[in-house]
Amino acid sequence: MTNSKHTQHGGARSGAGRPKGSGKYKEPTKAIRVPQSSIEQIQAFLKHYPSSQIRSVSSINSAKLAIPLYSSKVAAGIPSPAEDHIDDTLDLNDYMVQHPDSTFMLRVEGESMKNAGILPNDILVVDRSLKAVHNKIIIAALDGELTVKRLFHRGGLIKLLPDNPNYPEIEIDNEADLHIWGVVIGSFRRFQTF
Repeated sequence: MTNSKHTQHGGARSGAGRPKGSGKYKEPTKAIRVPQSSIEQIQAFLKHYPSSQIRSVSSINSAKLAIPLYSSKVAAGIPSPAEDHIDDTLDLNDYMVQHPDSTFMLRVEGESMKNAGILPNDILVVDRSLKAVHNKIIIAALDGELTVKRLFHRGGLIKLLPDNPNYPEIEIDNEADLHIWGVVIGSFRRFQTF
C-alpha cells in the first residue's frame, strides 16, 4: 500500500507546462480578480483586438494615426520643384517603435549630446530590448542618476562619452553602479507650440 504523502501526483514538476511567453499573448500573463458581473464585458473587449495588438495597456488604448507621406523629398540645399503626390501614410508609432513592450520615452536635460543632435527638452525613444554595444547612444543609470551618452566598450574598458567637447568622458571603474536602461533609437523635437 502506498502512503499518500509520498505519491507524485499534483503540484509543480520541473520542466512541466508551457514556456512563459508562448501562449496566446506571446508574453507572460497574470491572473487577476474581477467582478463576475464584468467577465463577459472584459472577454468581449479582448475579442475585439487581435492577440498581436494586445501588448500593453498603452497599445490597447492607442489608435492608429495615419499621416500622409509625400513621395517628394524636401531639399535642405537648393530648392526643387514641388510635387503633390501622396505616396503612402505613416503612423509615428509604427515608424519609431519596433518593440512596443520594451520601448519607453523620456525628456532630455542638458547639452552633453548636442553634437549628436540631442538637445534639451527633446523626447528620446528608447528600446530596452536592443543590445547596448560599442558606439550606441544609450540611457544609463550611473550611481542612481540617469544619463544619455554614447557607449564606449573596447578591450574591457567602458566609458560613457558625451557628444559635446565641453563635457568630460566618464570612465566606468569596478566600483561604479552602472545599469543600462536601453538604446536610444530616435528623438522628437517640437519647433512650435500650439
